[in-house]
Amino acid sequence: MAHKTTIEWTEASWNPITGCTKISAGCQNCYAERMAKRLKAMGQRNYANGFNLTVHERMFDLPKKWKKPQRIFVNSMSDLFHEDLELKTIQDIFEIMHECYWHLFQVLTKRSNLLKKYNAFLNWAPNIIMGVTVENKSNIHRIDDLRETDAKTKFISFEPLLSDIGDLNLEGIDWVIVGGESGPNSRSMEKEWVLKIRDICIQKQVPFFFKQWGGTQKKKNGRILDGQLWSELPVNQLQLNNYQNHV
Repeated sequence: MAHKTTIEWTEASWNPITGCTKISAGCQNCYAERMAKRLKAMGQRNYANGFNLTVHERMFDLPKKWKKPQRIFVNSMSDLFHEDLELKTIQDIFEIMHECYWHLFQVLTKRSNLLKKYNAFLNWAPNIIMGVTVENKSNIHRIDDLRETDAKTKFISFEPLLSDIGDLNLEGIDWVIVGGESGPNSRSMEKEWVLKIRDICIQKQVPFFFKQWGGTQKKKNGRILDGQLWSELPVNQLQLNNYQNHV
């Protein structure tokens, strides 16, 4: 069985790497760090090192065992483009994704500079969906880095959205996710920031997914925006849904 997740825009998580380090404002209240500490205290084998960067080679082949097609979030507890990882490790994980053609793999990074640097050395299979996190206007350059990659499907996660993004160019972008920060000490997100991004997505015909308002009561605050749920998916994810319905 796949490792099910409650993250609204995916179905399962795969963590061949765990642990990370903070590099920008969006990392301040990292949910993965809190969870890693909890899992270490519970004696979970993969979190014996807490939130220190750790490669788990025995987890590399796990998606091959999942026969049912899944949308899989890669390294929900780390960053595949962390500066302390060897390129060979990243390439090995890309090869596994390429071999598991029946899954859709969703990769998300804040380290767009390394994504851009390694782009030419990676096997960009059509089932690999590449995204960058952009939490504020200061990090909008990550979108330009993403645009320069050979990923077949590109997306942006504005989560946690911490400021107005300003002028947003969605050229070459296939999907947009927006979400507020949740958990202890969570920072607030203004509705106007969300609506501005949504309206640009509508204008440019880019699928829009509103994940959550966040806050300390995430479930109570929900994910309704202007009276409706926004759960749009990029085309290849819809194709996977159709495939799943017929197997």
